[in-house]
Amino acid sequence: MALSSSVVAFAVVALHAQAVGSVRPQECGAIEGSQSGNVWERAKTPELRKYCDLLASGASKLAGMQTRGAVAAVASEVIAIANEADTLVPKHSAPAVLRGRAYARLGRWLEAYKEMNEARIRDPRALDDPVALLTWARVTVRAGHADEGDIAYRMLLPRAAMLPLAERGPAYVEAGFVAMSRGPAGLDEAISVFRQARRDAQDTAQAVAILGLALALDRMGAREEARAVLLERQLVNPWPTLSDARARQLLVGPGAERETDALAAIALEVSDPAKAKASWQKYAETAGSSPWMAHARTRAHEPVKRVPGWNVEKTAEKKPR
Repeated sequence: MALSSSVVAFAVVALHAQAVGSVRPQECGAIEGSQSGNVWERAKTPELRKYCDLLASGASKLAGMQTRGAVAAVASEVIAIANEADTLVPKHSAPAVLRGRAYARLGRWLEAYKEMNEARIRDPRALDDPVALLTWARVTVRAGHADEGDIAYRMLLPRAAMLPLAERGPAYVEAGFVAMSRGPAGLDEAISVFRQARRDAQDTAQAVAILGLALALDRMGAREEARAVLLERQLVNPWPTLSDARARQLLVGPGAERETDALAAIALEVSDPAKAKASWQKYAETAGSSPWMAHARTRAHEPVKRVPGWNVEKTAEKKPR
């Protein structure tokens, strides 16, 4: 017996969603292969059939937001879709995850946290999918739950290779800054993660990964290696990178907004020691309870020599390879 058109439609859209990291809700079952008969039995219920179609549509719209401009309109549409699905088949986690992801795209972190936490309550495995787990990690940190965010990023790292390419590099960069926010205890992990980010990230995210790696190495005491990382990629003028809004989105974790000054300082030590000292001093004065305040104070008062042949003007147009 042929599957209904709505089940076929769900299969097509859901396969696309899986390609970008989404997992089909368990209650919708597997569509293809030997389990298709079970899907047909489950899809006899009109409400469940429509529920699955709605969730697939919402996941597809979220995936399409990678290249679509009207983020607010699309995210609002996805929230409405999730609400309708929740009404049709209540008490499942998938609609709450979908709403949480949509709220996260809108930057409404508290609402996103509430929805995704509700999904965890409904189903402890609701956030096992790497895309959902990445969203949860971002949401928890930005909603003020740093400890939960730290755990989420550490859970994500072994699965990060399963993320879409566009998300993989940024996920490693974010995880690196979260690890470094733990202080010296997180440095080994931060260095390892930033190295991976340097390989997997692209464009702005790659430049931030390089700066993050250099900063982590410097904080570890490996200053010559930190300089070598910057010189290898000719990234000694941080301003084109740090002035990019996409770069600021990658600075997550407690006090992450202050890391800009430290990232600028580590790069400028190669090309403009005076400005590097000013950046270290600015970080030290605004670091609050940062575990890296003492490091910044020390660096602000140490003599630094510019690397011969390098200056800010020379590298103003350089981009990381």
